[in-house]
Amino acid sequence: MLQTGDAPYDPAELPARSAGRPGMGRQWQARTRAIRQVVVLEVAGVLSDVVEDLDRAIQLALAEGPRGVVCDLSAVLDGTEPGAVEILATAGRHVRDWPGIPVGVACPDPQVREALNAHPLGRHLIVTESTFSAVSAVLSTPVLVVERLQLAAHPTAPSASRNFVSHILRDWQLDRVMPFASVVVSRLVASSSLNAGTAIELSVAWNAGALRLTVADHGPALPGQRLSDPDLQGRGLTVAVAGLSRTFGVLPTADDGKVVWAVLEAPRQHRSTSNGIRNANGEPLKSASIIKLPRNPAISSR
Repeated sequence: MLQTGDAPYDPAELPARSAGRPGMGRQWQARTRAIRQVVVLEVAGVLSDVVEDLDRAIQLALAEGPRGVVCDLSAVLDGTEPGAVEILATAGRHVRDWPGIPVGVACPDPQVREALNAHPLGRHLIVTESTFSAVSAVLSTPVLVVERLQLAAHPTAPSASRNFVSHILRDWQLDRVMPFASVVVSRLVASSSLNAGTAIELSVAWNAGALRLTVADHGPALPGQRLSDPDLQGRGLTVAVAGLSRTFGVLPTADDGKVVWAVLEAPRQHRSTSNGIRNANGEPLKSASIIKLPRNPAISSR
């Protein structure tokens, strides 16, 4: 079944979790809620205890394709620990590599906000003092148009995915990237169909010169495959996708499935609006203007 447009976001509820360091009474908790399709991840505890699990929670949220993600750190303690802030700043890689879905951090600690803004990856994050301002900033960003296609694990799935992507890119005036995108999506869908054997959801999105292709299924990662690294199913697939993509990787999903994604450079090609005027050799003129000839009194007086 073909679905077009930005599908409604139905976030998977993350269970409340607690953890602590051995011999130390520190605990942390995390829960999620949605505000106008923006996922808000609320965490409490010591930042160094929270930050790694928070990054995974961001990945789980991104895999669902929300309007944006906001990390609410208003209940986090000891936020000035340099190592923890450094790890938190690396969440900016999700925005850099996963275009079109903003990630915000709401933190009342001015030192943490300053450190995030100064970090090369932290600069990709929306950093504010309050959750309200972070959600507002996310909602003020352009709405990403996403086209989706549901596929079954069938030998015809790669061909159907190529046809779907080609049609979308033609409509988006991205004809130049079509050959590369067709190869990438075909490889990703074929791998999912072969290894996962579950229903597949293909999505296509474009933002600021970057084309994002995602293939989601309900199959687990293969043994030894790390979801945090761009290590796809089989070296042949990895090499093929890497050679045509700007970046690629794998995201975990809340149902223990995965989203394999790739981002391609895709500057929009502006179609010519030339008036078709050609020179004496039949070549199109780069520019043309109407020349007004001087009036001939002898002709006009007739």
